Amino acid sequence: MAPATAARSGVARPGLSSANPSGLSIALFGLAAAYLLGEVAVSAFDAASHTTASTVTFGGDLTWFAGFWLGLVGTAIVAVRTRPRRESGGLVADLASAFGLSFRWWPDLPVGIALGVAAQFVLVPLFELPLVPFVPHLFHRLGAPARSLTANVHGPGLVVLGILVCLGAPIVEELYFRGVFQRAVLGWFLNTSPRIALPATVIAVGVVFGLVHFEALELSALVAFGMLLSITALVTGRLGTGIVAHMAFNSVTFISLALIRP
Repeated sequence: MAPATAARSGVARPGLSSANPSGLSIALFGLAAAYLLGEVAVSAFDAASHTTASTVTFGGDLTWFAGFWLGLVGTAIVAVRTRPRRESGGLVADLASAFGLSFRWWPDLPVGIALGVAAQFVLVPLFELPLVPFVPHLFHRLGAPARSLTANVHGPGLVVLGILVCLGAPIVEELYFRGVFQRAVLGWFLNTSPRIALPATVIAVGVVFGLVHFEALELSALVAFGMLLSITALVTGRLGTGIVAHMAFNSVTFISLALIRP
């Protein structure tokens, strides 16, 4: 069932009008390419700076982010430029039209902040609690990736890292996961299994979002947060509220680590 047919049959929801089943191959290939670009970029950095691949450095992190995000943004650009019905208002307007990349002070700011903070203090502990009996020192180990990212970073470097983590990552990741990928997955399900299209899309995008972070202990919480962001995008039909929620979610962790650093 095509999106238009789904709308006539009562399945229509905000954000469904731009569902794009043909974009799934582009989205999946783009995600793989983004990781490849990240690995190539950090390998080039390691070779130029004479560091080993096992050594975590601030420059290496920045280089990996640059390569990975270039791939994700490039995927969004390719996806919007290859749509059957292209807009002609410029790249930003095309991204807004195709993927809902827009921001409104109301309700995006208050609702997004509330969702992001609640996810950190309610959703994450709820999904991590079942691991407590099985994982020694769970909460200390959960914070290890973030502590590693901020280790030995001070002054201007910490500010740059904060901008990347709290502002850059939410924008790029929401554009790809809840914009390009979610609408492609939704379009595919609307064509193949329209009765379960909405819940299947939320679950699929949430699972992929959790998996690509490569954090086993945080997987269930990241999947749950990804599903929350997917629902938000479906309900609003835009990315603005989810971007703010993602920013608030990341900022809580980053600020907490910055305050307890020696």
